[in-house]
Amino acid sequence: MSGWGIADIPDQAGRTIIVTGANSGLGAVTARALAEAGAQVIMACRNEVKARSVADSIGKNVQVRRLDLADLASVREFADSVETADVLINNAGLMAVPLKRTADGFEMQIGTNHLGHFALTGLLLDKVSDRIVTLSSGMHAMGKIDLADLNWEHRRYQRWLAYGQSKLANLMFAYELQRRLTAAGSSKLSLAAHPGYAATELQGKTESFQDYFLAAGNRLFAQSAEMGALPSLFAATAAEVRPGGFYGPTGLRGLRGNPGPSGSTAASRDEVTARRLWELSEQLTKVSYAFPRR
Repeated sequence: MSGWGIADIPDQAGRTIIVTGANSGLGAVTARALAEAGAQVIMACRNEVKARSVADSIGKNVQVRRLDLADLASVREFADSVETADVLINNAGLMAVPLKRTADGFEMQIGTNHLGHFALTGLLLDKVSDRIVTLSSGMHAMGKIDLADLNWEHRRYQRWLAYGQSKLANLMFAYELQRRLTAAGSSKLSLAAHPGYAATELQGKTESFQDYFLAAGNRLFAQSAEMGALPSLFAATAAEVRPGGFYGPTGLRGLRGNPGPSGSTAASRDEVTARRLWELSEQLTKVSYAFPRR
């Protein structure tokens, strides 16, 4: 897969692909590439105005539907609107924002990045025929899952540790979902991807002085959003993926380059914590997964 790029995306005609957070950054690039490859793309976005502007620039094979991952009522409403899809790409996310709460009282980063996508995937699982791709980050390495205080109600809030926890949760969810699909005898795939260090709007949302340094880092070191989207596109479309695979850039210690298999921390492979996180996520979202029996 060395050198794999957008031109290597297989023909996607006849396939429907849902991309969350497709109104900017990696999501917009992903939606455009998939639509140009022939897929019908559902852009699932909170900001419908920005999403429609992106959709207009793509021109065909796209539709915009409202999805606010920070509101479980919106997640359920969106899921009810979907009849069928081939692929779900859990792309949307927040990074290092100040302490805020979702409509359901969750800390905003774990609530949006993990719990919203957990609920969405569970509600759509029977409707998605091929694969689920969940975006994580190299920053999962700084994460720690605190099952006793997942929502930062008792600890002093630290925005970067909260982000790391949410990205670790994304990766653990992707791995655990594959284990459960395999145990159920399902042919569906659960995959994870990360963009390396890519220039996107995520780096301008901390609402602090850090935005200036992150913007400078984007200019000096980051690869483009077009390159950052390649691991997601590979995971979503390539035939040679392996069940439960994690894909990211293969150059400069995983920060940039063309996509390939990516390593992850021992914590991300902790099956006991992953099961407990899954059970807690079901309790918090009130979404229970129904896996077919063998």
